[in-house]
Amino acid sequence: MTIKTKLTEALGIEHPVVQGGMHFVGYAGMAAAVSNAGGLGIITALTQKSPEDLRAEIRKCKKLTNKPFGVNITLLPVLVPPDYSAYCKVVVEEGVKIIETAGRNPKRFIKFFKDNGCYVIHKCVAIKHALTAQRLGADMISMDGFECGGHPGEDDVGNFILLAQAARKLKIPFIASGGFANGEQLAAALALGAEGINMGTRFMATKEAPIHPGIKEALVKGDEKMTTLVMRSVKNTERVYKNKTAMKVREIEEKKPGDFMAFRHLVRGENYRKSFQDTGDPSSSVWSCGLSMALIDDVPSCKELIEKIVKDAEKTIHARLNGMIVKSKL
Repeated sequence: MTIKTKLTEALGIEHPVVQGGMHFVGYAGMAAAVSNAGGLGIITALTQKSPEDLRAEIRKCKKLTNKPFGVNITLLPVLVPPDYSAYCKVVVEEGVKIIETAGRNPKRFIKFFKDNGCYVIHKCVAIKHALTAQRLGADMISMDGFECGGHPGEDDVGNFILLAQAARKLKIPFIASGGFANGEQLAAALALGAEGINMGTRFMATKEAPIHPGIKEALVKGDEKMTTLVMRSVKNTERVYKNKTAMKVREIEEKKPGDFMAFRHLVRGENYRKSFQDTGDPSSSVWSCGLSMALIDDVPSCKELIEKIVKDAEKTIHARLNGMIVKSKL
């Protein structure tokens, strides 16, 4: 058996599980492994150094899978913005029809992709942003709770409230993102009105994830207390692995709040890349991960992971929840 939702129906995938965009993780091999396992794999556009590098990565993914996959375009405040329009143009030229957008001011990008016949899932951390994305034409929302790795926004609202709000206020379907790692959580997300789940951190701890074993080991050993929040003083909050480098950033922010240049050298993307691809040292850079780390205790293949999540969700729905509905004796 499998779980049929608006997500699986709209995208033509087998399971309601999405691998979200992740810097230095969302390469072709990762996306293809998830798609081949029945979920939706996603290539992270801005991990590629240029639009033409993205084109090559998309073509590589096409050779690795004949299943649907998507591309993530994240719009975040940076000192030197990339040529977003060029990246978006490549995505359309290469025939990718599923787009995950995230970040600030998505209006012209949602319009561009919709004008080119794409299905747009916009990731939001607040209901007000989800309602805006709905108005702008997004097809689906990925509601990203405070538990997530990366950028949870500035409102600090967890998924138990955020998803319930989304079910009440949105007219378009949504999936749940942030803190998800197992089948019981998938069942809970469905109960709260979501059409599936989006996972990032959990997919980092898979055999196919293109990161150093040292990082995967840190995720397996970590718990719910092993993340911290940085860049709060510049209103670009990021949930990251709690290590000496992240704590140094926090120390600088306390002394010089709002002064990005004072800690810029510690949050450089190149530091992040070296940890993931070269050294495997979980302490030498500031890197994103979520609270779902507390639920990670192995490094399975993407296929093993997704199949277990779906099986456990089905078991929860059929065996546990169904058994609670009994005829009243009153």
